[in-house]
Amino acid sequence: MTIAVLPDSPATAPQMIDPLDHLADKLFHRMGADGVYARTALYEGVVDKLAALITGHREAGTEVMRFPPVMSRAQLEKSGYLKSFPNLLGCVCGLHGTEREINAAVSRFDAGGDWTSSLSPADLVLSPAACYPVYPIAASRGQLPKGGLRFDVAADCFRREPSKHLDRLQSFRMREYVCIGTPDDVADFRERWMVRAQKIATDLGLTFRVDYASDPFFGRVGQMKAVSQKQQQLKFELLIPLRSEEQPTACMSFNYHREHFGTTWGIQDAHGEPAHTGCVAFGMDRLAVAMFHTHGTDLSAWPAKVRDVLGLQPLVAADAHVEGWR
Repeated sequence: MTIAVLPDSPATAPQMIDPLDHLADKLFHRMGADGVYARTALYEGVVDKLAALITGHREAGTEVMRFPPVMSRAQLEKSGYLKSFPNLLGCVCGLHGTEREINAAVSRFDAGGDWTSSLSPADLVLSPAACYPVYPIAASRGQLPKGGLRFDVAADCFRREPSKHLDRLQSFRMREYVCIGTPDDVADFRERWMVRAQKIATDLGLTFRVDYASDPFFGRVGQMKAVSQKQQQLKFELLIPLRSEEQPTACMSFNYHREHFGTTWGIQDAHGEPAHTGCVAFGMDRLAVAMFHTHGTDLSAWPAKVRDVLGLQPLVAADAHVEGWR
C-alpha cells in the first residue's frame, strides 16, 4: 500500500528552528503547554537581579503594590478590556452547584467523559496586565493631590496566545510604574521614563531601538483603534532584535491612556478634571530572555560592566544548580 503525502503537509514540513530555542533547556522545564514553563535557578536569579535594578530607579514618592495573578472580573469588565482584547482573556472557572452536580462531573471524568462541561465562571479573571487593579484603588481615595500619584506595581500575568517562542509566554511577569494625574504630570512622567529605560537597556548591554507602536486590538474595529493609537503616539516600545531587525521583540513599553481610566473610575486630578494615566511596563521574562540571548548562559562570561550593574558576585560554587548566586 502506498500512502501519498502532499508537499509541505504537516507530516513532512521541516521544523523551523527559532533563534531562541537553544536557551530552552538551560532556562526552562517544559510543563506540557506552549508558553508555560517551570523556571530554573539560573533564569530566576537573573530575573531577581533585573527586578532589583528596576527598583533602584524608582522615583521618590512612589507607592509600592504587588498584586496576585487574579483580579476582579467586574473590575476588568468595567475597565473596557473585553472591548479591546477579548481573545486574550483568561477567566477563572470552577465546579459550582450542589454536591450531587459536582459529583456527577467527576463521575463523567471517571467514565472518560468531559467534566469541563459543568464548569461555570467565577468572579475572577487572570490578570492581563499589572496596572489594572490600581485604578479603582486610586479612585477610592478621592481627588488626587497636586502632582498626582505614582505607583510601582507587579503581577504574574496571563494572555491567551499560545506560542512555542520563548519571548512570547502565556504566563509571564510584568513590572510597571504608573502615573495618575494631569496631562502634564503624565507626559513628564513618560518622558522621564523613556530616557531612564533606555539607559537601563544600555547598561545591560542590549541592542535596541524605541519606536511608536500599537496594542494588539481585536477585530476590524480594533484595527482602527491601533491606527489611531499610532497616529497619536500613545504607545512607544523598546524593541530588541532577538530574531532580526525586522521582527524585534518589545521588552518595555511606554503608554499614555489619556483620560480613559480617569473617566471610567471617576478619578479627578487636583483641578477637578478627569485624571489622565500612563505607565511604563517592563516585560521581566522578555528582558531575561534577551539577556541570555545577548550574553549567553555562562554568567561568568558576561561583560564586566553588565555583571557590575546587576550586582552579580564572582561565581564561587562549582555546583551548576547553584550557579554561584550570592
